[in-house]
Amino acid sequence: MAKGKNRDLLTPEESHRMIGDKLSFAAAEAYKLLRTNLNFSLPDEGGCKVIGVTSALRGEGKSTTSVNIAYTMAQTGKRVLLLEADLRLPTIAKRLKIEPKPGISNLLVGQCTGNEVVQESGLLRNLRVITAGDVPPNPAELLGSRQMESVIRAMSGVFDVIIVDLPPVNIVSDALIVSKMLNGMVVVVRQNYCSQGDLAEVVRQLEFAKSKILGFVMTGSDIQQKSYKRYGSYRRGKAYGYEKRPKEETPKK
Repeated sequence: MAKGKNRDLLTPEESHRMIGDKLSFAAAEAYKLLRTNLNFSLPDEGGCKVIGVTSALRGEGKSTTSVNIAYTMAQTGKRVLLLEADLRLPTIAKRLKIEPKPGISNLLVGQCTGNEVVQESGLLRNLRVITAGDVPPNPAELLGSRQMESVIRAMSGVFDVIIVDLPPVNIVSDALIVSKMLNGMVVVVRQNYCSQGDLAEVVRQLEFAKSKILGFVMTGSDIQQKSYKRYGSYRRGKAYGYEKRPKEETPKK
């Protein structure tokens, strides 16, 4: 894994400027190209498409990518749900400036109903969000539960697309556990940061879990480094990397 200096945590304002209609023209076009590629990867055969977004390490841009994929999908008029399944280090509520709870963790333990956890995104009327909610002591068990399968099945009857923001594969097993409930997985890779070995391990684990890899999104290209600040790294052995991290970037076309 490439090394780099840690940066300060993103402020809410900084996070909010990197999503939706706040994106630059080039970034917005890159996400539209990504949307087109995903549509080709998952032909329209009716029913809701459930797409996971993960990475090898922390700081590769998977959460920003999740939000912007959901936003770009919703721009076509589809009913889209952004489901935050990163229960260990949630960031979606801060990025979107919405209430952090109740969320999926609260729903899975029976503390609330589905109607109580689905929120407006503040970006588009047809884009809704379920945040992670309270950080639970047993995230892997919750995500692998029958209740989680039931939630996705129920939401699939309401939405056309569900984008699931997942933790990094090489850090915890959560993404692999949820992968069986998805139509496919997008892997976010940050240039000059994620090593070939780290990426190969992600592919190996997803293939072992029989998860369909829809494609890879590269962030942090050399051209973008002049315009966008960088994100930091997950540290193995540091309780899923609760550390300072720099900013995420937009995908390279």
